[in-house]
Amino acid sequence: MQERARATRRSLLEAAACLFAEQGYTGTSVNDISARSGRTSGSVYFHYASKEGIALAVVRDRFATWPGLAARYTDRAVPPLERLVTLSYEIARALAEDPLTRAGARLWAERDTIDAPLPDPFALWTAAATRLLAQARSAGHLAQHVRPAATARTLVRAFFGLCTLTEALEGPHTVTDRLTDWWHLTLLSLQRDADPTGVVGKARAEAARKPVDPPDSPEPMA
Repeated sequence: MQERARATRRSLLEAAACLFAEQGYTGTSVNDISARSGRTSGSVYFHYASKEGIALAVVRDRFATWPGLAARYTDRAVPPLERLVTLSYEIARALAEDPLTRAGARLWAERDTIDAPLPDPFALWTAAATRLLAQARSAGHLAQHVRPAATARTLVRAFFGLCTLTEALEGPHTVTDRLTDWWHLTLLSLQRDADPTGVVGKARAEAARKPVDPPDSPEPMA
């Protein structure tokens, strides 16, 4: 029974995510989620107390848990800047291809229309990037003027803006190429001995080998 409940929550969450990504929060109803998932409206309300609760679960499921992926980049044998760049490619791919991640990003952008406080992922994202930059500084890989905390804050905001604007202007299929352009420029100012082509080439190849794995289904949210 517990496994069946988890499967039901996952199917509802995935159906809601696809609709939120396509239609936005206000354009999606509980009846829409019910129809897309093949479950009854009663089932929706049994697992999630409201549409706001579903939206919150979608954001928490992927968009607000980006730092959890950093655990996949703890190999100290790999230079920290390369790990940071690789992680950025994986996140960019998720924002372009994964419905839950795409829905989470759109819901956060539309947060003023949702009657529930959505988690702010950017402080957590910045903390994760700061740790990797601090490791790079300790290893002597950063240029002398680079300060991890301030740099991480700027990188996170610039990265998200790049992905959002690129998709709006060109479509999601070009995000990876534009990210490559961005890193070639950015690494020139970050690295002590600049080698953006080497770092980006390794990072992009490594990220392409990693699947975007869904985490365990979250508990229902009120």
